[in-house]
Formats: sequence, C-alpha cells, structure tokens
Amino acid sequence: MHRIKFKYLTLFLLVISFKMASAQRDTTLSADDLFKQARTAAFDQKNYPLAISLSKKALVRNPDYTEISVFIGRVYTWSDKQDSARTVFNDVLAKHPDNEDASLAYGSLEFWGNNYPRALQLVNTGLKYHGGSNDLLLLKAQILTDMKQYKAADSSLNVLIKQDPKNAGARSLSDRVKDEASVNKISLSYDYIWFDNRFPNPWQIAEIDYTRTTPAVTLVGSLTYANRFQSNGLQYGIDAYPHISKMFYAYVSAAYSDNTTVFPKYRIGFSLFANLPKSFEAELGFRDIYFSGANWIYTASIAKYYKNWWFNLRTYLGPDFGTISQSYTLTARYYTGGTDDYFMAAIGTGVSPDDPRNIVLLNNGVNYKLTSTNFLLEYRKTIKLNIFYISFGLDNQEYRFQTRGNQFDFGIGYQRRF
Repeated sequence: MHRIKFKYLTLFLLVISFKMASAQRDTTLSADDLFKQARTAAFDQKNYPLAISLSKKALVRNPDYTEISVFIGRVYTWSDKQDSARTVFNDVLAKHPDNEDASLAYGSLEFWGNNYPRALQLVNTGLKYHGGSNDLLLLKAQILTDMKQYKAADSSLNVLIKQDPKNAGARSLSDRVKDEASVNKISLSYDYIWFDNRFPNPWQIAEIDYTRTTPAVTLVGSLTYANRFQSNGLQYGIDAYPHISKMFYAYVSAAYSDNTTVFPKYRIGFSLFANLPKSFEAELGFRDIYFSGANWIYTASIAKYYKNWWFNLRTYLGPDFGTISQSYTLTARYYTGGTDDYFMAAIGTGVSPDDPRNIVLLNNGVNYKLTSTNFLLEYRKTIKLNIFYISFGLDNQEYRFQTRGNQFDFGIGYQRRF
C-alpha cells in the first residue's frame, strides 16, 4: 500500500515539475518569440485559437506591440469572429489612427462582409495618412467597383498603376473597370489581307461596332463588311457580357450573314469566365459556325496577370472534324501604361472561330485537317478617351496537302470611349 502511494506521489511531483518547467520556459520567451510561434500556429497549422492565445501572451510581455494586436484582429476575422475583430481594430485605431495595417485589415473585414460604406470610410481614413499606399488604393478600387462607382474606382487604379506599373492585381481589376467606367464606346477597324500564293486577290474587312455598358450587362452591336473571293458581304452581330457575380461573367454571341461565300450564314458562341485568385482567369465555352451545316467547336483558356504582363493560352477543339486539338494560341501583352496601352504578340496554330479575318476558312472543316502557323503583333495607345492601334499578322498555311502559302494582314483601328 505504501509503495502504491509513493508511486502516485512521484507521478504527481513529476507533473508539477514539468508544468513549473514549462511555465518557466514560457516566461523566458520574448514577445517576438511568442509572436513567431503564433504566426506558425495560424499560417502553418491553421490553429487559430492557439495563435490568439500565444499573441495575447506576447502582448502581456509588450502591451504596445501594435503589430501583434492587428494580427489578433486578422485571426479573429479568419475565425469568423467579426465582432471580436472589430473590437481589436477599433482599439488600435483609437490609439494609432495612422496605423496602415489596421486600416487595411479593418477595411478588408468590412469589404468581405459587404459593408461597403464603412469599408470605404476606413480606407479613406487610412489614405489620409498614407496617400501612396498600394494596398489601400487597391482595396478602395475593389470597394468602389462593388459599389458600381466605376469612374471613382478607375481613378484610384490609375493612381496605383502609375506608381506601381507591375501591380498585377490592379491591372486585372482595371480591365473590368475600364469598360464599366465608359458607358458608351464606338470602334472602327480595317484589315487588308494579301496572299502570296493561295488567292489571287487580297481580302478587305471593315467593321464598326457600338458598345453600351450597364451594371448588369455589356452589349455590343456590330456591322462587318468584307470583300473576299471578289464577292462583297455584310455580317450583323450582337455580343453580350452579362455580369453574374464577383467571380463569374459570361460571353454570349450571335451573328448572321446572307452571303456564305464571305461569311458564315450564322455564328453563335457562349463562354463562361471565372475570375480566380492570384490574378488568374479561366474560360470554358463553345462556338457553332454554320455555312451549309453546323460546325461545333469547343474552347478553353487560362489567363494570368504578372507585373506588367498578361498571358493567355487558348485552345479550340473540333471533334466533328476527326481530330482533337484543332487550334492553340499563346498571347502575351506588355503594358506600357493603362489598360489600353500595350504591345501584344500572339503565336498559334490552326484557325480560330473568333478570328473574323480567317473564319471563312473553316467552311467544311478543310483547314482543320491541314496545318498552319500564325503570328500577330499589335500596338495600342491611349490619348485621353481615344484609343488607336496598328497590327501586323503572318499566317503560313497548308491549303492543300504539302502545299503552303503565306497570308499577310495589315490592320488599323480606332476606339472612342464616352
């Protein structure tokens, strides 16, 4: 009996000693040490209660460690404890109204909760002290975009892109806002296409279109004239870009022509786009190009903003033509200024159903069974609300088995936003 009591007493003393040793080690840890452990618990282990506990112990060591207080507020936000996060952020800003991180974290919390007026108030207060903050300017633009105040969002993005041209997030958002900020747009374009072997006469294509943007949808009406095979034709088209949610938008297209020598009799298309994290965008869709019969073509693409660059990889698949991969195109833009100021280069294979210059070559699917390589250069420049562009394209096409020819395309265009 005495031996059993002694064993339990020994175990009890060992536990007490361990706890005392742990407490002693804990008291020797600095605020920085505890903060480091808290970040590891939050980011690596996703253990938010432990991260908060360690952070509070760190504040006991150093009550004026504002970075830790803001971190606690962020962890409360990630834990869906918004009221606790608000309490922390309000305490920090009451003591330090010029704290940029607190303004950003608190503004983000309200933005994610769709409390846009409060989020905008917090961001504007932060910008009074840090007018050049890239993070605050981007968050302000995101808030204004969701509030459908596109012109104000565009203004914030212009300031941000001017001081940080490599900000991929700003450029990604700016693409959307530019169209939303300008309610109306008129575009004119002209292409002259010359062949060295395949056709004896050049082709000419001219287009005029009008774009109207509303909060729910962007509509584009177009009239295209073409002279091909010594025949003239007109095509009437309408495109729509409905806004589905913050993440998704769509592309819906239809066109008609009564001259199937120059254009398809009709063309329809649909794509669903998803705005993904880290400035990625993905697309899935289909096209039907109808001459004397339906030609169903499926498309997929992935796009990415990276600093001053935008990359897009796209494929068109036409299983009705007996092959799987019909067309690939890799496009890259290098932005020299705003959204419509860039150099563009594209290289690809096959014929794109979205290319008005060569869409007629899809007739009967002949070109899907032959090989082609194409290259395109384009330069765009904005002068106030006017956009000008020039382009040059080269297609090397196999138009008969083991017989190739070159196609040269010279294009100019003008666009007016108002």
